Amino acid sequence: MAQRRRYLFVCVNRRPDGTPKGSCAARGGVELHAELKEMLKARGLAELEVRACTSSCLDTCWAGPTIAVEPDHYFYGRVTRADLPEIVEALAENRRVERLVLTPDDFVEPRELKKRSP
Repeated sequence: MAQRRRYLFVCVNRRPDGTPKGSCAARGGVELHAELKEMLKARGLAELEVRACTSSCLDTCWAGPTIAVEPDHYFYGRVTRADLPEIVEALAENRRVERLVLTPDDFVEPRELKKRSP
């Protein structure tokens, strides 16, 4: 199998229910990965262009489900099933979906979710 141009790391990390940060798995990350993988295959991108992989925590739980796009070094956040066709189309056209790209502020854990010291 040849090395692909891009690797998509879809967070499927699961935290216990009720965790303030939440988790990508609880927000549908596992299902997103499976559907994305099938869409890339159907589009003919999976063989040489793009590989959808699962990932553990990407440290952006509050903005999940999150997908890291490498080697391009950007993250998609708050991804839904409805976003997947647009993501696949953008990959085919060698561009990104700007409305889903996380900003530097998205990488800062919201104050209300931080653990308080006793």
